[in-house]
Amino acid sequence: MRSEEGRLGLRLAMASVAVALVMIPFGLLLVVARMPVNDLDLRVAADLHAYALENPGVTRVLIVWTDLFGPWPWRIAVVAYAVWLLNKGAARLAAWAVTTITVGGLLALVLKIVVARARPHLPDPVALAPGDSFPSGHAVNATIGAGVIVLLLLPALPRWWRRVAWCVAWFLALSVAYTRVALGVHWVSDAVAGVVLGVAVVAATTAAFETWRREQGRRPAAPLAEGVEPESVEAVRDRT
Repeated sequence: MRSEEGRLGLRLAMASVAVALVMIPFGLLLVVARMPVNDLDLRVAADLHAYALENPGVTRVLIVWTDLFGPWPWRIAVVAYAVWLLNKGAARLAAWAVTTITVGGLLALVLKIVVARARPHLPDPVALAPGDSFPSGHAVNATIGAGVIVLLLLPALPRWWRRVAWCVAWFLALSVAYTRVALGVHWVSDAVAGVVLGVAVVAATTAAFETWRREQGRRPAAPLAEGVEPESVEAVRDRT
Protein backbone atom coordinates (compact mmCIF):
# COMPACT_ATOMS: atom_id res chain seq x y z
CA MET A 1 0.00 0.00 0.00
CA ARG A 2 2.77 2.43 0.91
CA SER A 3 4.52 1.62 -2.36
CA GLU A 4 1.35 2.34 -4.34
CA GLU A 5 0.83 5.61 -2.49
CA GLY A 6 4.44 6.56 -3.13
CA ARG A 7 4.11 5.94 -6.86
CA LEU A 8 0.87 7.89 -7.00
CA GLY A 9 2.43 10.80 -5.14
CA LEU A 10 5.40 10.81 -7.49
CA ARG A 11 3.20 10.76 -10.57
CA LEU A 12 0.98 13.53 -9.23
CA ALA A 13 4.05 15.62 -8.49
CA MET A 14 5.34 15.02 -12.01
CA ALA A 15 1.97 15.99 -13.46
CA SER A 16 1.97 19.18 -11.41
CA VAL A 17 5.48 20.04 -12.58
CA ALA A 18 4.47 19.40 -16.19
CA VAL A 19 1.51 21.78 -15.93
CA ALA A 20 3.69 24.38 -14.18
CA LEU A 21 6.31 24.15 -16.93
CA VAL A 22 3.63 24.74 -19.55
CA MET A 23 2.32 27.76 -17.64
CA ILE A 24 5.75 29.40 -17.25
CA PRO A 25 5.94 30.45 -20.92
CA PHE A 26 2.30 31.52 -20.74
CA GLY A 27 3.13 33.74 -17.77
CA LEU A 28 5.94 35.35 -19.74
CA LEU A 29 3.60 35.93 -22.67
CA LEU A 30 1.10 37.48 -20.29
CA VAL A 31 3.76 39.96 -19.18
CA VAL A 32 4.48 40.75 -22.83
CA ALA A 33 0.79 41.32 -23.49
CA ARG A 34 0.57 43.86 -20.68
CA MET A 35 3.43 45.89 -22.17
CA PRO A 36 3.40 48.07 -25.31
CA VAL A 37 3.40 46.03 -28.51
CA ASN A 38 6.90 44.66 -29.06
CA ASP A 39 9.01 44.81 -32.22
CA LEU A 40 8.50 41.13 -33.06
CA ASP A 41 4.72 41.44 -33.00
CA LEU A 42 4.83 44.61 -35.09
CA ARG A 43 7.28 43.21 -37.64
CA VAL A 44 5.46 39.91 -38.12
CA ALA A 45 2.10 41.67 -38.40
CA ALA A 46 3.41 44.06 -41.06
CA ASP A 47 5.13 41.35 -43.10
CA LEU A 48 2.18 38.95 -43.07
CA HIS A 49 -0.28 41.73 -43.82
CA ALA A 50 1.73 42.79 -46.86
CA TYR A 51 1.77 39.17 -48.05
CA ALA A 52 -1.99 38.84 -47.51
CA LEU A 53 -2.68 41.95 -49.61
CA GLU A 54 -0.42 40.72 -52.40
CA ASN A 55 -1.92 37.21 -52.43
CA PRO A 56 -5.72 37.43 -52.17
CA GLY A 57 -6.13 33.78 -53.19
CA VAL A 58 -4.07 32.61 -50.24
CA THR A 59 -5.94 35.00 -47.98
CA ARG A 60 -9.29 33.50 -49.01
CA VAL A 61 -7.98 30.03 -48.16
CA LEU A 62 -6.83 31.25 -44.75
CA ILE A 63 -10.25 32.77 -44.07
CA VAL A 64 -11.98 29.49 -44.93
CA TRP A 65 -9.50 27.52 -42.82
CA THR A 66 -9.83 29.77 -39.75
CA ASP A 67 -13.64 29.55 -39.95
CA LEU A 68 -13.69 25.80 -40.61
CA PHE A 69 -11.53 25.11 -37.54
CA GLY A 70 -12.71 28.01 -35.42
CA PRO A 71 -14.01 27.81 -31.83
CA TRP A 72 -17.58 26.75 -32.54
CA PRO A 73 -16.79 23.84 -34.89
CA TRP A 74 -14.45 22.45 -32.21
CA ARG A 75 -17.03 22.93 -29.47
CA ILE A 76 -19.70 21.22 -31.54
CA ALA A 77 -17.35 18.36 -32.43
CA VAL A 78 -16.36 17.76 -28.79
CA VAL A 79 -19.95 17.97 -27.51
CA ALA A 80 -21.17 15.65 -30.28
CA TYR A 81 -18.44 13.15 -29.40
CA ALA A 82 -19.37 13.48 -25.72
CA VAL A 83 -23.04 12.77 -26.48
CA TRP A 84 -22.01 9.65 -28.41
CA LEU A 85 -19.83 8.53 -25.49
CA LEU A 86 -22.68 9.17 -23.07
CA ASN A 87 -24.97 6.98 -25.15
CA LYS A 88 -22.29 4.26 -25.03
CA GLY A 89 -22.13 4.43 -21.25
CA ALA A 90 -18.81 6.33 -21.06
CA ALA A 91 -20.17 9.16 -18.91
CA ARG A 92 -16.83 9.92 -17.26
CA LEU A 93 -15.10 10.49 -20.59
CA ALA A 94 -18.00 12.62 -21.82
CA ALA A 95 -17.81 14.78 -18.69
CA TRP A 96 -14.03 15.17 -19.03
CA ALA A 97 -14.30 16.23 -22.68
CA VAL A 98 -17.05 18.81 -22.13
CA THR A 99 -15.40 20.15 -18.98
CA THR A 100 -12.06 20.61 -20.74
CA ILE A 101 -13.40 22.51 -23.75
CA THR A 102 -15.68 24.62 -21.50
CA VAL A 103 -13.00 25.52 -18.95
CA GLY A 104 -10.57 26.46 -21.72
CA GLY A 105 -13.06 28.70 -23.45
CA LEU A 106 -14.11 30.47 -20.24
CA LEU A 107 -10.51 30.94 -19.10
CA ALA A 108 -9.58 32.49 -22.45
CA LEU A 109 -12.57 34.83 -22.22
CA VAL A 110 -11.66 35.94 -18.70
CA LEU A 111 -8.06 36.56 -19.73
CA LYS A 112 -9.20 38.65 -22.70
CA ILE A 113 -11.23 40.86 -20.37
CA VAL A 114 -8.49 41.14 -17.75
CA VAL A 115 -5.64 41.86 -20.16
CA ALA A 116 -7.76 44.03 -22.52
CA ARG A 117 -5.13 44.07 -25.25
CA ALA A 118 -6.10 45.84 -28.46
CA ARG A 119 -6.05 43.94 -31.74
CA PRO A 120 -3.76 45.03 -34.59
CA HIS A 121 -4.95 48.06 -36.54
CA LEU A 122 -3.69 47.61 -40.09
CA PRO A 123 -4.35 49.60 -43.29
CA ASP A 124 -6.76 47.84 -45.68
CA PRO A 125 -7.51 44.95 -43.28
CA VAL A 126 -8.23 41.59 -44.94
CA ALA A 127 -10.27 40.37 -41.95
CA LEU A 128 -11.93 41.76 -38.84
CA ALA A 129 -12.67 40.24 -35.43
CA PRO A 130 -14.53 41.59 -32.39
CA GLY A 131 -13.31 41.78 -28.80
CA ASP A 132 -9.89 41.90 -27.25
CA SER A 133 -6.75 40.27 -28.55
CA PHE A 134 -4.95 38.25 -25.84
CA PRO A 135 -5.02 35.27 -26.01
CA SER A 136 -6.29 34.06 -29.37
CA GLY A 137 -9.58 32.25 -28.75
CA HIS A 138 -9.23 30.40 -32.04
CA ALA A 139 -5.81 29.08 -31.02
CA VAL A 140 -7.03 28.07 -27.55
CA ASN A 141 -10.06 26.19 -28.84
CA ALA A 142 -8.25 24.54 -31.74
CA THR A 143 -5.53 23.29 -29.39
CA ILE A 144 -8.00 22.02 -26.79
CA GLY A 145 -10.44 20.59 -29.32
CA ALA A 146 -7.79 18.71 -31.27
CA GLY A 147 -6.13 17.50 -28.06
CA VAL A 148 -9.38 16.27 -26.52
CA ILE A 149 -10.48 14.38 -29.62
CA VAL A 150 -7.08 12.71 -30.02
CA LEU A 151 -7.00 11.68 -26.36
CA LEU A 152 -10.47 10.16 -26.78
CA LEU A 153 -9.46 8.33 -29.97
CA LEU A 154 -6.07 6.97 -28.85
CA PRO A 155 -7.33 3.79 -27.11
CA ALA A 156 -8.94 2.64 -30.37
CA LEU A 157 -5.96 3.43 -32.62
CA PRO A 158 -2.99 1.18 -33.48
CA ARG A 159 0.30 2.40 -32.03
CA TRP A 160 1.64 3.89 -35.30
CA TRP A 161 -1.62 5.73 -36.01
CA ARG A 162 -1.44 7.36 -32.60
CA ARG A 163 1.62 9.28 -33.74
CA VAL A 164 -0.18 10.31 -36.90
CA ALA A 165 -3.15 11.51 -34.84
CA TRP A 166 -0.91 13.70 -32.68
CA CYS A 167 0.80 15.13 -35.78
CA VAL A 168 -2.57 16.02 -37.28
CA ALA A 169 -3.71 17.60 -34.01
CA TRP A 170 -0.59 19.76 -33.77
CA PHE A 171 -0.90 20.75 -37.42
CA LEU A 172 -4.50 21.89 -36.94
CA ALA A 173 -3.72 23.84 -33.76
CA LEU A 174 -0.66 25.58 -35.16
CA SER A 175 -2.21 26.26 -38.57
CA VAL A 176 -5.25 27.92 -36.98
CA ALA A 177 -2.95 29.98 -34.77
CA TYR A 178 -1.03 31.03 -37.88
CA THR A 179 -4.20 32.11 -39.72
CA ARG A 180 -5.08 34.52 -36.91
CA VAL A 181 -1.76 36.32 -37.27
CA ALA A 182 -1.67 36.10 -41.07
CA LEU A 183 -5.16 37.64 -41.30
CA GLY A 184 -4.08 40.52 -39.08
CA VAL A 185 -6.59 39.95 -36.26
CA HIS A 186 -4.03 38.86 -33.64
CA TRP A 187 -0.43 39.55 -32.68
CA VAL A 188 1.92 36.59 -32.88
CA SER A 189 2.22 36.55 -29.06
CA ASP A 190 -1.59 36.22 -28.84
CA ALA A 191 -1.51 33.12 -31.02
CA VAL A 192 1.41 31.54 -29.17
CA ALA A 193 -0.31 32.24 -25.84
CA GLY A 194 -3.48 30.60 -27.13
CA VAL A 195 -1.64 27.39 -27.99
CA VAL A 196 0.25 27.35 -24.69
CA LEU A 197 -2.94 27.97 -22.69
CA GLY A 198 -4.74 25.22 -24.60
CA VAL A 199 -1.96 22.74 -23.82
CA ALA A 200 -2.02 23.75 -20.14
CA VAL A 201 -5.78 23.23 -19.83
CA VAL A 202 -5.66 19.79 -21.49
CA ALA A 203 -2.68 18.81 -19.34
CA ALA A 204 -4.42 19.91 -16.14
CA THR A 205 -7.74 18.15 -16.78
CA THR A 206 -6.00 15.02 -18.04
CA ALA A 207 -3.84 14.88 -14.90
CA ALA A 208 -6.96 15.32 -12.75
CA PHE A 209 -8.77 12.54 -14.62
CA GLU A 210 -5.80 10.19 -14.29
CA THR A 211 -5.66 10.91 -10.56
CA TRP A 212 -9.34 9.99 -10.26
CA ARG A 213 -8.78 6.76 -12.19
CA ARG A 214 -6.06 5.66 -9.81
CA GLU A 215 -8.14 6.55 -6.79
CA GLN A 216 -10.74 4.14 -8.20
CA GLY A 217 -8.14 1.38 -8.30
CA ARG A 218 -7.65 1.39 -12.07
CA ARG A 219 -4.25 0.63 -13.54
CA PRO A 220 -1.96 3.62 -14.18
CA ALA A 221 -2.06 4.84 -17.76
CA ALA A 222 0.14 7.00 -19.96
CA PRO A 223 -2.47 9.39 -21.45
CA LEU A 224 -0.25 10.70 -24.27
CA ALA A 225 0.17 7.14 -25.56
CA GLU A 226 -3.01 5.39 -24.38
CA GLY A 227 -5.61 8.12 -24.04
CA VAL A 228 -7.36 9.31 -20.91
CA GLU A 229 -9.20 6.03 -20.30
CA PRO A 230 -7.68 3.06 -22.15
CA GLU A 231 -10.31 0.64 -20.82
CA SER A 232 -13.03 2.67 -22.55
CA VAL A 233 -12.53 0.76 -25.81
CA GLU A 234 -13.84 -2.48 -24.36
CA ALA A 235 -16.69 -0.70 -22.56
CA VAL A 236 -17.82 1.07 -25.73
CA ARG A 237 -17.54 -2.10 -27.82
CA ASP A 238 -19.67 -3.99 -25.31
CA ARG A 239 -22.41 -1.40 -25.73
CA THR A 240 -22.23 -1.38 -29.55
